[in-house]
Amino acid sequence: MQAATAHRGNRTKKGIDIPALQASWQAFDTVAHLRPIHSEADYDRMVAMMNALLDVAGDDEDHPLSGLVELLADVVSRYEQEHHAIEAASPNDTLRFLMEARGLKQDDLSAIVPQSNLSAILAGKRKISATMAGKLGGFFGISPAVFVPK
Repeated sequence: MQAATAHRGNRTKKGIDIPALQASWQAFDTVAHLRPIHSEADYDRMVAMMNALLDVAGDDEDHPLSGLVELLADVVSRYEQEHHAIEAASPNDTLRFLMEARGLKQDDLSAIVPQSNLSAILAGKRKISATMAGKLGGFFGISPAVFVPK
């Protein structure tokens, strides 16, 4: 009875066995050294760990390591949002990128955008209208919102 009471004394009101948690954490920490990311070296280490875990667990949500993958993804994502944010591209730069990525020439879009208008858009001298954004979105199979300035 006294052992059971002593064992319960190691638990918080939520039923967490702190001594067991501490022992498990120390063993895990020796292997993983999981910490918040404060530097690029920390970031590189966490990304490498996340990628290694993804190689094993993949997208199997029932894999024993899936919770750790999710935790690491959250930590890495938060750091990236704060330190590696990518500025949104302008609509004309987005259009230029899509054309280059697909090996398209201005003539290839002539059914959607008249040649003179397309040249002015790509040069940044003309904006993409909402109607044109809809047509471009349909042509490229993406949301028209990428062609609307923010």
